[in-house]
Amino acid sequence: MKHHYLFKNATVIDGSGGAGYIADVAVSDDRITRIAPVINDDADVTLECRGRVLSPGFIDVHTHDDLIVIKHPEYVEKTSQGVTSIIVGNCGISAACAVMKDDVPDPLNLLGELAEFRYPDLASYRRKVDEVTPSVNVATLIGHTTLRNNFVASLNEPAQSASIDDMRAALRQALQQGALGLSTGLSYGNAVNASTEEICALAELLAEHQGIYTTHMRTEYDGIIDAMHEAFHVGRHARVPVQISHHKCAGAKNWGRTVETLALIEKYQHSQDISCDLYPYRAGSSNLDPQQVTADYDILITWSTPHPDMAGKNLQEIAAAWNTDIHSAARRLIPAGAIYFQMDEADVRRVLAHPSAMIGSDGLPCDPNPHPRLWGTFPRVLGHYSRDEKLFPLATAVHKMTGMSAQRFGMRQRGLIKEGYFADLVLFDPERINDAATFQQPKQRADGIEHVFVNGVLTYSQQQMTGRRAGKFLSKTH
Repeated sequence: MKHHYLFKNATVIDGSGGAGYIADVAVSDDRITRIAPVINDDADVTLECRGRVLSPGFIDVHTHDDLIVIKHPEYVEKTSQGVTSIIVGNCGISAACAVMKDDVPDPLNLLGELAEFRYPDLASYRRKVDEVTPSVNVATLIGHTTLRNNFVASLNEPAQSASIDDMRAALRQALQQGALGLSTGLSYGNAVNASTEEICALAELLAEHQGIYTTHMRTEYDGIIDAMHEAFHVGRHARVPVQISHHKCAGAKNWGRTVETLALIEKYQHSQDISCDLYPYRAGSSNLDPQQVTADYDILITWSTPHPDMAGKNLQEIAAAWNTDIHSAARRLIPAGAIYFQMDEADVRRVLAHPSAMIGSDGLPCDPNPHPRLWGTFPRVLGHYSRDEKLFPLATAVHKMTGMSAQRFGMRQRGLIKEGYFADLVLFDPERINDAATFQQPKQRADGIEHVFVNGVLTYSQQQMTGRRAGKFLSKTH
């Protein structure tokens, strides 16, 4: 038999969490067709992989890439770090099902400009993704704030029953058209006044479609335990899995509390399906929010509409230059973006190492000075945390970004190196792999990623996009 690609003598880390093994792997069309100790068949391309790891393509479970993959389908930010599939529509904001009036409310504006929101249902978004053929596969959640924006008269108030009925109808249709589930962003101003009952009424629809409930919880600061209880309550009410987005304990006085939050997850896992994701950095990134401004930790300004020259500067140095306090400075900068150094490194490591945690970048691709997680998340876990810091074995690191993620989000025949599975593959050098992106210079391609295949197509090779793309829209039925 003749194959398209034959990987010889690769260290296969198959995504299951099991230890690596040496094997040959053959790919034909978009599938892994054979795995054996030795394959002597002919192939169009044979790659000698001695000393290299062949793993499943990485799955970024937490992104805000809804519109960027349409605008820039050659999505080097993710492809260059070995990501082959992304999940969009997180934190309550999805481009799918969004109907805008005359402006894009916060935080939907994190996704793109008014003219880019052209997908009033999931079917239209799906068609567009398949039409542009991005360099990554795309699956989507439906955002609660997106639905609120469509149907609720005032985003600052709980939805009335008629509006909830409208939101339910839109969500039901999206689930039928292939959405993975529902996301909320309950800490944001345009969702914080939504009632728990409103969330439950929507989440009720998920079980029939094997959907998932993912949540940027009501708070990640002092009231985090109550916020977790609310998330678990929604999952119990709807009888669906719960995914806590970018799990963290934010704010200096909450540092160390992941001992408490992870214990709570473990307690409720006895009766519920609960997991979480995170990015491997102690800083978060979002719009500049006056309520999050504090002197407890550094805040780096990434952009500002009224003061674009302040991008790249610390809020405290801006305040000093303006001879004012940080709160006044923040008000003058808005609308603006910020990176908040709000977490403790020990907490990041504790969550990363936890068996319930998988990897999501949460990068903001429209940010002119993005958090380095947009370019560096996956290599940082593999290089810095696994190889250098020895937080967990390489097989565990790969599992947290492949097999575990595919199973969690119902991505069939992906996430494992297994005969018959889709050929989403990454070949990397385990000694060299690392993130190159920094807070000062975030737009840097990772080191050590040698080849990336998406659906059997070589999409990235030797630090360059190949110009060949094969990404697809992935639905629950795909």
